[in-house]
Amino acid sequence: MSYFDETNAYICDFLSPKSSNAMKKISISLFTFCLILGLTQQAQAQCFEDPPGSGNFVTALGEPCVNTIITAVPFLRIAPDARAAAMGDAGIAVSADANALHFNASKLAFAEDNGGIAVTYTPWLRALNVNDVYLAYLSGFFKLGDEDLEAVGFGLRYFSLGDIAFTDENGMPLGNGRPNEFEVNGAYSRKLSDNLAVGLGAKFIYSNLAAGQEVGGEEITAGIAGAADVSLTYTTEVELNNGTSNLTIGGALSNIGSKITYTNSINKDFIPANFGIGAAWDLDFDEYNRLTVALDFNKLMAPTPDPSQEDADGDGVPDYKQVSTFAGILGSFGDAPGGFSEELRELMYSVGIEYWYDKQFAVRAGYFHEHATKGNRKYFTVGLGLKYNVFGLNISYLVPTTNQRNPLDNTLRFSLLFDFTAYESDL
Repeated sequence: MSYFDETNAYICDFLSPKSSNAMKKISISLFTFCLILGLTQQAQAQCFEDPPGSGNFVTALGEPCVNTIITAVPFLRIAPDARAAAMGDAGIAVSADANALHFNASKLAFAEDNGGIAVTYTPWLRALNVNDVYLAYLSGFFKLGDEDLEAVGFGLRYFSLGDIAFTDENGMPLGNGRPNEFEVNGAYSRKLSDNLAVGLGAKFIYSNLAAGQEVGGEEITAGIAGAADVSLTYTTEVELNNGTSNLTIGGALSNIGSKITYTNSINKDFIPANFGIGAAWDLDFDEYNRLTVALDFNKLMAPTPDPSQEDADGDGVPDYKQVSTFAGILGSFGDAPGGFSEELRELMYSVGIEYWYDKQFAVRAGYFHEHATKGNRKYFTVGLGLKYNVFGLNISYLVPTTNQRNPLDNTLRFSLLFDFTAYESDL
């Protein structure tokens, strides 16, 4: 069995109320995993196939069943920069900056600057007064050569899960730990024409949730995986009566890589491979005023859970968990038990708007939507951007629109940027 099956009872045990000190500092990553998994399993247990053999599972009230796609290392899909976070997490086709690697590395070839560096700090669970859980992101890029055709980028994402007091099933202490996860990422982008660019990226993923502990007599280790990103960007400019209009379309396949395991088990868990497409429309009314409207669609390329938990080989592991990496990725576009209608429910939507005045002051807003049966994340976002000389500052704020709690509820996120081009022009 995989880590998320073998240690579910173990992890959720030290999240239980009898470990009150741990609960004060516990990571929402683990807590949310246990909560979602528990609710999903509960919902699946209360679901019925109607009619039998149709693959359509409903509740006793006839409503679609909750069937959330669960993967390992979900921190890879957290929007790491405050600019995109203020635009409803829309970032696939907006203008390139040092944070482009997460969304679409191919945009770097179209960047206006010769290079840049960005640092972002994202508090996690701040609404619950947890101070040691956070996401930190360092990224950058620089252009190659004098022809403005190529660019390379780098990124380091670190997710601290805080201090955790491990206990056994009887509540006896087993020591303390500081679970953490990180990703090291590099990318190359090149223009194929004046309007088209492609990007390739590679990343190393490390996830240490409970290394050194044991469950069922088997030692838990850190999970390690490798993955690749492939992306492209097409942009075109249209002249308007009172300015110019630029339309950009982007697409990205992210986190295409190996499965991950936390034990010596041969059964491994999928990482959050993602398919995303986006468009951004830039309207330059004059030399001082620019408006950008962005729209992104994203879909996880991981197997949809089978509510029937079919286990044809009788090994105790549902068959959908045992397909190969590429079979899971390719099959993710047609494996939903509810058919095409359920596949459509797996789409996530991001809409964002950004207004710049004189390329120095920006106001942003956005909305993110996920179907109620696939995670139910729905929230508005707002933010500001400031740019002065060589430095830039972005701030975002998330406003939930449902009763479901979000780790970023009412939390400020910050990004600092340094512009190489502006620095060189002052020398």
